[in-house]
Amino acid sequence: MKLISCNTMREGIIVSLSFLVVGGGLVFLAQSILPNVFYLPQLTSLLGIVCILFAPVILIGTFITTVLPGSKKKMDECDH
Repeated sequence: MKLISCNTMREGIIVSLSFLVVGGGLVFLAQSILPNVFYLPQLTSLLGIVCILFAPVILIGTFITTVLPGSKKKMDECDH
């Protein structure tokens, strides 16, 4: 299993962007559209905030894997 490759770097950025967009959409949905039934807006807003907070965590984790000592050689093989 290759932990560090060009594809995993791209996938990390795409997943981070997806978490950010989905989290923003859930917060918007909770604030403007959902009815106040069974604490639905609060739960949806909480899930959205968790998604928004995970986005930079994934991005930072992706960055840390690129600066590991053995990853420079693998990153030099990537097309820029």
